[in-house]
Amino acid sequence: MLVKKQKSGCLSGLTRWYIYAIHGLLCEILFTASWDFILTCNQKVIGVSSIWAMFIYGTAIFVIEKMFLHLEDKCHLLSRCLLYLLWTYVWEFSTGFLLKTFNACPWDYSHFSGNIMGLITLEYAVPWYFGCMIAEQVVIKNTLRLQFIQDGQKNCKGR
Repeated sequence: MLVKKQKSGCLSGLTRWYIYAIHGLLCEILFTASWDFILTCNQKVIGVSSIWAMFIYGTAIFVIEKMFLHLEDKCHLLSRCLLYLLWTYVWEFSTGFLLKTFNACPWDYSHFSGNIMGLITLEYAVPWYFGCMIAEQVVIKNTLRLQFIQDGQKNCKGR
């Protein structure tokens, strides 16, 4: 099914960024809860995150949206997701490095063998790759289709 490409739909960039931020925060909480349950069988299934995650995920997915709009007709999905994965690692490393400077980085991958300065880990490449694919195919495409409709309007342009 082809989705009609709308660069911004009727949602502002800030509104789309907020949707992406909430999505990222929720995914992180669900991931940490699931991981903790697998490791400890903790029946409480408690997930954790950081308030920084909203900014980090919102911005990361917003940039992926821009990449998607630019590359959709030029690159195959699997190639785009590889580019998104590279962007994700650069962004996670950069934001982690900045937060670590202020002793505020909420993650530490030092215990993973594929870690780089404890800020990223290559062990997460496959989950990040599929996370990027889901971000594009589900979150971004559907967010771009969202519209605010006022009474009496059929769509944002009044058509």
